Amino acid sequence: MKTHVKPGHLLQLFFLFLAMALPYLVQAQQQRPKVFVMEVKSEIDPRTNRYTELAFDQATEADADHVLLVLDTFGGALNDADEIRTRILEYPKPVYVFINKDAASAGALISLACDSIYMAPGANIGAATVVDASGTAAPGKYQSYMRSIMRSTAEANGRNPHLAEAMVEASVDSTLSAGQVLTLTSTEAIRYGFCEGIATDVDGVLAKLNLQDAEVLRFNLSTADKIIDFFLNPFVSGILLLVVLGGLYFELQTPGIGFPLAAAFVAGILYLTPYYLNGLAENWEILLFVVGILLIAVELFVIPGFGITGISGIILVFLSLVLIMVNNQALDFTFVASEQLMKSLSSIVIGMVGAVVLIALTWDRMLNSDAMKRLVLKDTFRNEEGYRVGNTAAHLIGKAGIAHTRMSPTGRVMIENTLYDAQARDGYIEPGETVVVIDQSTFSLRVKKV
Repeated sequence: MKTHVKPGHLLQLFFLFLAMALPYLVQAQQQRPKVFVMEVKSEIDPRTNRYTELAFDQATEADADHVLLVLDTFGGALNDADEIRTRILEYPKPVYVFINKDAASAGALISLACDSIYMAPGANIGAATVVDASGTAAPGKYQSYMRSIMRSTAEANGRNPHLAEAMVEASVDSTLSAGQVLTLTSTEAIRYGFCEGIATDVDGVLAKLNLQDAEVLRFNLSTADKIIDFFLNPFVSGILLLVVLGGLYFELQTPGIGFPLAAAFVAGILYLTPYYLNGLAENWEILLFVVGILLIAVELFVIPGFGITGISGIILVFLSLVLIMVNNQALDFTFVASEQLMKSLSSIVIGMVGAVVLIALTWDRMLNSDAMKRLVLKDTFRNEEGYRVGNTAAHLIGKAGIAHTRMSPTGRVMIENTLYDAQARDGYIEPGETVVVIDQSTFSLRVKKV
């Protein structure tokens, strides 16, 4: 006797099987490992340092099981490389590095801090001698420190400390030619235990780690960090610097207005903040900027006239804005290349010139805009209302008048029943005091108290 299975029973069996298998499928999906990938393909500097810090923070937030650093660098600042090294050594999850061609100098130190090293065909690791700004070997104390951290980093991950040390200074080790600093190819690195395998790309590295089925998460800068990078653009920095210096200049020309000084202050904040967040602007450089602003404020509002205080303030402000673009250590420029200094100055000059060109091209349109009409004075001051043009007042030199307003140092004076803009030569002049005209400029008279 044959048994016939109804279609409805088959459908019931299918859903029963699906209900029993679903928890296992969800669990398998949840157990899929996560690999967080970040890329460093530039000089090791404060920006790279902050980049890796943000990347590791994001990897932690994503609960990544593994971190893969794709590295291609010729080195950079030792202090930043040391901080990245420490960050890698202290990270609780495994960190691997894929050297995509070069891991020289500071890059070699960072690579040694990783749990496993994988290299692309034709890649190199080594040549970690510390050099100064001119490219020559730094004094012995720097080499000694570099040898020490290379040795300790290699030991931390079970690699040959003597070979790591030989990457800093020439060694008599049998693996080296006489007088050479150690640099290993990918094949040599495998031979001496510095590399776990050769791969052509990230997928190849994941396959060697048995993570080919892992969920890959790639690090991308947030919108806020992209904005910070925008303000780090040399052209934008040049424009901000122009606003700072231009605002200070116009405030000195017309003290008491406040708007140019406020614009200079805001531009200074926008200039300093990105460099501070990237580790380029040191606290003492920001303090230098603040002291400069305070000196200028004292010159404008406390000390009459303009002298050494104001000049010192301008110099301090300018120096601070330039120095934050250079990775010096408390005025120690040992490892700051002369090209970097020139690049800093060139960026500022190019930015300022670009800003001037931009203003020249858009000046007429800006003046006729509705926003500018609300800021620009449109009233006409007529002679019959008691106003005179400053450059027609040469005949008033030597004549006496009365201070119509308090002059600190600018104000207004009444001469022959006519009001004139004026500036006191020195000191303050109170309303009602007698003054005499000693000179005249395009916009105002220059007077002294009788």
